[in-house]
Amino acid sequence: MDVKTLCLGLLSIGEACGYDLKKEFESTFKHFYPAGYGSIYPALADLAENGFVRCREIPQEGKPDRKIYRITDAGRRHFRNALCNTSPQHKLRSEFLAMLYFADRMEPEHLSVLLDERLEELRAAIVDIDRIEQRTDANTAAGARFVAGFGAFVARAAADYIETNREALLEQARESSTGAAGKQTDRTVTVGTRA
Repeated sequence: MDVKTLCLGLLSIGEACGYDLKKEFESTFKHFYPAGYGSIYPALADLAENGFVRCREIPQEGKPDRKIYRITDAGRRHFRNALCNTSPQHKLRSEFLAMLYFADRMEPEHLSVLLDERLEELRAAIVDIDRIEQRTDANTAAGARFVAGFGAFVARAAADYIETNREALLEQARESSTGAAGKQTDRTVTVGTRA
């Protein structure tokens, strides 16, 4: 699923300008699919060009006209088709985890700061998601409530895992940095080859 499809989905709930959509990506979607103006506005332009959204302009004093987007019937059909025909991927690309793979090569102080910063980010995400959940009511779609709850659960589980396992990770980093004769231990990585 791409930003264009997600914009259509948000517009299927109600009309919005690019700024409104960006706010949704920065709040509701922040923990699983962030997007900025650099991808939202080109997506809206492409959707309009393909007849999936219509745009009306509202004049503003001293500013460019405000563009309000509304989904068309063709856009609704396209969005429903995307929901039915997308094979959803749950990809995880984490520089944090990539760095921790080499934790025994880091200075323990740097590793500790890295873990603290990630915990702070996770706790902030939990607070943000809790705020979103508090704004939900009986009219909030079940899917929106599910996604918020899922995000909070994953963030809490990640924070708990870091807190529970950080000392073992730090201990190995301390041992590696002060290891026998001051050398770090080498690990052998086996890479499969094809004949």
